[in-house]
Amino acid sequence: MTATDDVRNIEGVIQSYLDGLYEGDTSKIASAFHPTSALTSIDDGGELAITPRDIWLGNVRNRPSPKQRGLARHDEILSIDLVGPTMAYVKLKCAIPPRFFTDQLSLLKIDGRWQIAQKVFMTELRE
Repeated sequence: MTATDDVRNIEGVIQSYLDGLYEGDTSKIASAFHPTSALTSIDDGGELAITPRDIWLGNVRNRPSPKQRGLARHDEILSIDLVGPTMAYVKLKCAIPPRFFTDQLSLLKIDGRWQIAQKVFMTELRE
């Protein structure tokens, strides 16, 4: 497999994540994230918050999706850094207005398949 193939496969994983997020389709999101992955951010009180993937998927499942709410998509992949044959970083922007997110995703190639191993993100509130 070439680096170009890896980048194309990573783009597919990211697209599944973004489509799942917009549609509220937790099976698409779960396919992109390794089962042991977690989401890390700073909460509203300024504290470190770490949320296991399955807890987050439950939250996604129990809220109206941006698509159901008729919200526009704001997806943008800012960079893909293929570090080596088994590790990559992706920086992207997405939104569920009025919340706009910047994600730093760490991906690992596990059993020949790219998966998000960790998501670190920040949130901005906008009008």
